[in-house]
Amino acid sequence: MIKIKSLEEIELMRESALIVSKTLGILAKEVKPGVTTLYLDKLAEEFIRDHDAIPGFLGLYDFPNTLCMSPNAQVVHGIPDDKPLENGDIISIDCGSLKNGFYGDHAYTFEVGEVAEETKKLLQVTKESLLIGIREFKAGNRVGDVGFAIQNYCEKHGYGIVRELVGHGLGKVMHEDPEMPNYGKRGRGKKFIEGMVVAIEPMVNMGTHRINQLNDGWTILTKDGKPSAHFEHDVALINGKPELLSTFKYIYEALGIESNEEDEFRAKKLVL
Repeated sequence: MIKIKSLEEIELMRESALIVSKTLGILAKEVKPGVTTLYLDKLAEEFIRDHDAIPGFLGLYDFPNTLCMSPNAQVVHGIPDDKPLENGDIISIDCGSLKNGFYGDHAYTFEVGEVAEETKKLLQVTKESLLIGIREFKAGNRVGDVGFAIQNYCEKHGYGIVRELVGHGLGKVMHEDPEMPNYGKRGRGKKFIEGMVVAIEPMVNMGTHRINQLNDGWTILTKDGKPSAHFEHDVALINGKPELLSTFKYIYEALGIESNEEDEFRAKKLVL
């Protein structure tokens, strides 16, 4: 059952989403060769708690950490450890927060040092597919319209779309209806309703879409060992249009990247 949010509730959700966005911005300065994912996890937990929020993933379904940290061929749900990141790695950092009774859930795949050009392209295409998917989250459309747009764009570049893991509704529970697959057919699935809030999150593999799971019960990796990218935004349907609740602007500020890619999804300018 889809749970519709009032404008007041959506603003509370924006608070939760922006705590995650700011956390990822702090981490952006720290992602470099020699740093361990456990160190990054500790920074994230401290930052979230310092902002009067609770880490959204810690203990959720018994997950042991604040961040899902998934390098290289790991798709999602990787567990932080004491292995240092290496030059040329990529790493998906997925983070959640709980504040005012609502969740934020947001992810970005970072480059570690100097990354191969073909890997850079995977990240670029995956992030572009997220924006393409968000454009389809509008009045009159359905879940399949978002999934089709993401799938069509990524498969044109020869990449594999993970089937077993999907985006989702978001609210007082981390995973609400509807499920938001990154594949599908136009005009299919549940219809978008004013006041819906969803997490759209393409998970895109350089090679096959097929995946395996490690014995830890969490870590998902590509079946062929090729890299995977993951980007995620929280989006509300307001006045029939997608409104971003999360942002990559704190990440971009930390990395010295100039971008206006999110402007079309904001009713008013985000002040950093």
